[in-house]
Amino acid sequence: MSTIYTIIVFIHIFSAILGMGPGFVLTTVVKSGNTMTELRHSYKIRHKLHIFVMIGGIFLLLTGLAMGFLNPSLFRMGWYITSLVLFLTALAMGPLVLSPRSKPIKDLLESHKGEAIPEEYWRLSKVLFRYENIENVIFLIIIALMILKPF
Repeated sequence: MSTIYTIIVFIHIFSAILGMGPGFVLTTVVKSGNTMTELRHSYKIRHKLHIFVMIGGIFLLLTGLAMGFLNPSLFRMGWYITSLVLFLTALAMGPLVLSPRSKPIKDLLESHKGEAIPEEYWRLSKVLFRYENIENVIFLIIIALMILKPF
């Protein structure tokens, strides 16, 4: 049983690196665009990076739960339960908070003519990035809980 658990822990840590790492730069990638062409290209890169985030996130959840089922005492530890609740909260933010705020930006990127970035983009992106930063803070708290296991 210990070999299986070790493999699951390895996959869990590897998934965190491959999934969460790119997630922390998603906002930064699109802040570098100075024209609509650059901005569209930045969002294409962001989309490709987001695929890693989604795959890593799925593996993080599955391996995290698998570790809990193989070691049920984890379900009695505050850091584990808190991390799981925070992770599910961050996961739910995607379709409930981030997607509705990114759709108008995607529509704007598709429909806007010309190279000048419209003021509406800056207004919309500011709101989206605020929520993405909140999500990043949640992930940093989860990482700290996983490392420190304070309670």
